[in-house]
Order: sequence, then structure tokens, then C-alpha cells
Amino acid sequence: MENHQNKITQAYNKLNWYAMRVTYSREIAFKEYLDAREIKNFIPMCYEESSCGCRKFRKLVPVVHNLVFVRSSRKLIDSIKRELDYRVPVRYIMDQETNTPIIVPEKQMKDFIAVAGTYDEQLIWLEEKHISCKKGDRVRITGGLLKGVEGILMRIRGDRRVVVSIQGFMAVATAFIHPALLERINTEEEKIMLENNSKKIDYAKGIF
Repeated sequence: MENHQNKITQAYNKLNWYAMRVTYSREIAFKEYLDAREIKNFIPMCYEESSCGCRKFRKLVPVVHNLVFVRSSRKLIDSIKRELDYRVPVRYIMDQETNTPIIVPEKQMKDFIAVAGTYDEQLIWLEEKHISCKKGDRVRITGGLLKGVEGILMRIRGDRRVVVSIQGFMAVATAFIHPALLERINTEEEKIMLENNSKKIDYAKGIF
């Protein structure tokens, strides 16, 4: 009993990437709140053309409204939720099967931010469900700004691109990556990586 309680305490204090839902498109206000408190967070954004009279300009806008990824402890996020309850209601995005908050694996989030955080206009945003049924080699980028990023190699709009996704949410495809900067991840290595991610997710689900 005491051991289980210790696990619960450790889990509540552990830093994880949580997917959070913010109501009424107030994700930027929530981000500003987190930034002011130096709490790591990420909103997938892209450039959009706007106009004011005859003047055109580009501005960064959220790819998906009401979604913010937050890296913090469950304990701190629960405290933030209580504090902001009426001003900016924030909710965990829950796993429908287990009714527990969804936790995004660290490596998956790191690779996603590495690509999406460039705000490159050549990035292509995709719905994750549209790529889950497509086949492609799992590869690692070995050079350049995206060195170390792993994803699925696919042909999209005539170019071979590396697609990085956050499972169950969204995916983003890089600009063209030269084949010389790619290495295929072998089946055994991929299996170990997927098992490790699965163990992390199962552990988190089992605690809450």
C-alpha cells in the first residue's frame, strides 16, 4: 500500500508532456501565462497571410485552436487549472479508453517541436489519422538543423519528406530532405523504441 502511494506521489511530481484543451481559442493567453512562469509549452503554429486595407502581412497563428502542449508535473498543472478555472478554463485531453490524461512521449514531442518549431513555410500539416494507414520507412535525419529527428519517409506533393507526428493529434511533414542525410531505422531498433514508448504510456495510465 505504501509502495503504491509512493508511486502515485512520484508520478504526480514527474515532468511530462501533457496535451491540454483551452476553451474559446484562448490558447495564446494560456501560453503567455505559462511563459511568464517559465513553464515549458508548445503551440503548433504556421504563417498565415492577412491584410489591413491594401497592406498585406504574414502572422503566426495556431495550426489547431484550443490545443497547448505543456511540460510540467501533474501536481503543478492541477494547481494551474484551479487558479485559472474561471478566467481561462483548461482541461486535460483524456485517453477515452482509460479515462486518464494523455501523456506524449518525450522523444516524440522533442522531434515534433524540432520540425514544427522552425515555422518553415514549406512544412505541410497533416491529420495524424491520414498517415497512420500509409506505409513508409522509418528514418533518422543524420545532418543539418534537424539532425537526430526520426519519422516516416513519405512522398508528399512530389517530394520525399520526413513526417513527424504526435500520435492521435497531428503530423507535420518536413521540406525535402536529401537522401544522403537519411538513414533507415532497422526493425529491431524500431521495435525497442516503440516498446519503450509503450511502457512509459502504460506506466502513466496505470498510476492514475
